[in-house]
Amino acid sequence: MSAPKFIADRIFSLSKENLSSTVMRLAVTSVALAVIVMLIAWAVVVGFKNQIRDKVIGFVAPIHVQALDKNESVEETPFVLDSMLISRLNTVEDISHYQQVANKAGMIKTDDEIQGVVLKGVDMNYDWTYFDTYLIEGKTPRYTADERSTEVLVSKSIADKMLLSVGDDVRVWFIDKDMQARGRKFSVSGIFETGLYEFDERYVFADLNQIRKLNGWEDNEAGLLEIALTDNADVDQVNEKLYHALPAELVSYTARQSNPQIFDWLDLLDTNVWLIMALMLLVAGITVISMLLIIIIERTSTIGLLKAMGASNKFVRAVFLRRSLRILLIGMIIGNVIGLGFCFLQQYTGFIKLDAATYYLSAVPIEMHLSTLILINLGTFLLWVLMLLIPTSVINRISPTKSIRFE
Repeated sequence: MSAPKFIADRIFSLSKENLSSTVMRLAVTSVALAVIVMLIAWAVVVGFKNQIRDKVIGFVAPIHVQALDKNESVEETPFVLDSMLISRLNTVEDISHYQQVANKAGMIKTDDEIQGVVLKGVDMNYDWTYFDTYLIEGKTPRYTADERSTEVLVSKSIADKMLLSVGDDVRVWFIDKDMQARGRKFSVSGIFETGLYEFDERYVFADLNQIRKLNGWEDNEAGLLEIALTDNADVDQVNEKLYHALPAELVSYTARQSNPQIFDWLDLLDTNVWLIMALMLLVAGITVISMLLIIIIERTSTIGLLKAMGASNKFVRAVFLRRSLRILLIGMIIGNVIGLGFCFLQQYTGFIKLDAATYYLSAVPIEMHLSTLILINLGTFLLWVLMLLIPTSVINRISPTKSIRFE
């Protein structure tokens, strides 16, 4: 056993009833609470951001292409997905799939209710994987190129407001170019619920051929081209390449650019979590520094005795620093056990619920990676060790002749 460890074990104790032991227990508690709060805050924010981002991107696609014009209405200017455009899309790496869509503003009317909606027309190539996950009743419609299907997919929010069920007929009214009202009768094939209420309360999925007929478009025209990417693709880089590959009359936008309010809100969460972590580090660090200063003051005579016996300042600092590091490790281990235990419990049970109308999720999300866990613990430990060097510098100023008589 090394001399600093032997001496530290004799003069430090968490079990004794004295001032230093009480302060050490407070320091362990403070460190544990700081680690618990940091782990939970980070896991919740990362989980929340990723789940909301995946939901939004799944609904609107990572990138979409549309005609370059000044049209700011819901309805788009049509363009044709011809062989030249397809060849240009194929030159851009990381594009896994693209699909034609078009939006048409309308109004659902029943005998008792009325609701403004956006009819989103999709064709037979549309990837329903995302909506299959959130389908709660019925089935997703399947369209063909030659027919105009009347099947539509509505959200639970719209279905509840309009008192609709799977198989019910629903009439949607539109305003044509001549400002005349035109009605179309559809049949509800399925009901979904993503939790993104800004989208759920707005969109109804229908056959793209219906939109083409209503707008007087050709059979090969569409309003938007949704671009899906391969896993781990950089959206901004792909969008930059796609932007330069497209003809001059077309332009591409990312999901962030088309829905900035949601992504800006998610970015604000980063500021909150960094602020929480900084406060936890500061509070726990000040507590640990105070603990070590109190112990040094209480053991001033012991420090003077060690110096009188020939111990160097470095040796005495090692005695106090060694025990302080042990207290840090004990607090961090307790904090990790409790913090990770809470995260796993929430992840697998979801016992803490959220208001889905406000937060887009029904339960507090949790996401924690091993690399992040190691980084948080290692960075926190190193920062607190550096903070502990501040009070140990006081040992250099303690005089053996005066401190031995210190009471």
